Amino acid sequence: MLQPKDSALPRTASFGQNYSLTLVDRFGIWLSARRISRYISFTGKHVGDFGCGYRANLSRSIIDQAAHITLIDVSLEVDLKHHPKITAIEGRLPESLACLPDRSMDIVLCVSVLEHLWEPLRTLAEFRRLLVPGGTCMINVPSWRGKSFLEMSAFRLGLSPAAEMDDHKMYYDPRDLWPLLVQSGFRPSQIRCFAHKFGLNTFAICKAEQ
Repeated sequence: MLQPKDSALPRTASFGQNYSLTLVDRFGIWLSARRISRYISFTGKHVGDFGCGYRANLSRSIIDQAAHITLIDVSLEVDLKHHPKITAIEGRLPESLACLPDRSMDIVLCVSVLEHLWEPLRTLAEFRRLLVPGGTCMINVPSWRGKSFLEMSAFRLGLSPAAEMDDHKMYYDPRDLWPLLVQSGFRPSQIRCFAHKFGLNTFAICKAEQ
């Protein structure tokens, strides 16, 4: 696939690294965390939070429950690298996933990340590889309806970082995301894929077969 040179440049900073999160950003994170907590318990689980953001806000909220958390992003806040329950890996997706062993995660989280990647299918296949039998992958992505809201917030109102919107490669309705999940190795019977956040996002819950 041909890519415009400026859009193909790799990211040099993680989400939230060089700016404070806006009210819109924080509200979106809260909605995603609320949705995730409705479907799964993190107690005693090995969790992968991939594309977690510089401060890994979601993982910070569950660290007391989880047995261990593996974080991956371009850059991570220093204290995360020294936490005894965290493995912090600085790198890009999907390449950085290759160092992790098969069937090593009970839960994989990918929240508002897939839309930034040139290789979403390869990334999803890596998530499937990492899950233990019966493990769960949870994915949140902006929908095509959400595109208009996000771009208005970023480009017109200045309520979201414009650089993040300019880094988007794709938007996903359920009919866009579901085929990729199947191609990556999840069985249709083990996939729930639906609109949420007032239709502005698509959410998927995928189980690895036992």
